[in-house]
Amino acid sequence: MTLRSDIQARAAQLRVRFEAAGAQVVDTPLLQPAGTLLDLYGEDIRARAYVTTDALRGEQMLRPDFTVPVVEAHMRHGAEPARYTYSGEVFRRQEHFPDRPNEYLQVGYEVFERNDAAAADAEVFSLFALQVRGLPLRAATGDIGILMAAVQGLNTTEKRKAALMRHIWRPRRFRSLLDRFAGRAPVPESRRKLLSTEGDLTGSAVELGKRRAAEVQARVEALREDAKAPPIAEHELLALEALMAVRETVPYALEQMHDIAVDLPQINPALDRLDARTAAMKARGVDVENLDFEASYGRTSMEYYDGFVFGFYAEARPDLPPVASGGRYDALTRQLGDGAEIPAVGGVLRPDLMLQLEETRA
Repeated sequence: MTLRSDIQARAAQLRVRFEAAGAQVVDTPLLQPAGTLLDLYGEDIRARAYVTTDALRGEQMLRPDFTVPVVEAHMRHGAEPARYTYSGEVFRRQEHFPDRPNEYLQVGYEVFERNDAAAADAEVFSLFALQVRGLPLRAATGDIGILMAAVQGLNTTEKRKAALMRHIWRPRRFRSLLDRFAGRAPVPESRRKLLSTEGDLTGSAVELGKRRAAEVQARVEALREDAKAPPIAEHELLALEALMAVRETVPYALEQMHDIAVDLPQINPALDRLDARTAAMKARGVDVENLDFEASYGRTSMEYYDGFVFGFYAEARPDLPPVASGGRYDALTRQLGDGAEIPAVGGVLRPDLMLQLEETRA
């Protein structure tokens, strides 16, 4: 059994290494305002956060992670460039994984750097790879920004693209919308009847629920407008499906995606960024020839990631969550910066899982 004192000692050791890399130690309150911050985490964390109500401060939550409050603090009074490290408890419900702890220690490293995003990505990844060196882990990488670029460049309506963008982190819903917008999915009979009507909805039915008649009417008009739009072209759909299926080592993944870019040219700038990141990683000694890349990786994690994403997994222990994970979250700084923004990337480590794997190996 791993002792809490051992976990704390390992966390301190990891944090010291990040300090040696130039990071400033920061901390955030255990109790965080839930109102605005909770929405930034995404559906999964929203469902698993411990939320309570304070008579004076409104809804509060036990800290589910460090990144969002660290970004919020940096955007208020941080200098540029900046590097931060931290360690402390985070809290998440575990209804679907009862054997996992609801409270555990995280150690993190965050980089706010405007000049060279590729170098910052490589710095973070290589530091994390160094921290977990010697453990039986598989590294996985991806880039949410490539899929986002593909969606934003589709030849379809802005409303359809916005809907797809909202659900990139919900693969099933994304797939359902994609099939619908491509004309692959049959229109439900109830919707077919609704779309066959014209003008405002009328009737004497009592209004139930939270939506008013005007809101329902607006939704009906949106459905009618969408029904008039042509389906997403088959060649675009096939290219998007091929992109989401890319799962190879970095060099072969790049080769495949450059081929796909013939039909999805909007992803070329994102691929250029991946090329630059790969070169920066190689310069830091990362074995990119054998590093896995999955174009759909990160689509079920934090919704604030919008670029490079990575994770380190114990393949022999599929019951364990990632031992380390992270990614780029440029848009999050914009959301919390009141108009200001700065490119940012970071990640977190689980010292308890590291010790657990070491004990198993011993």
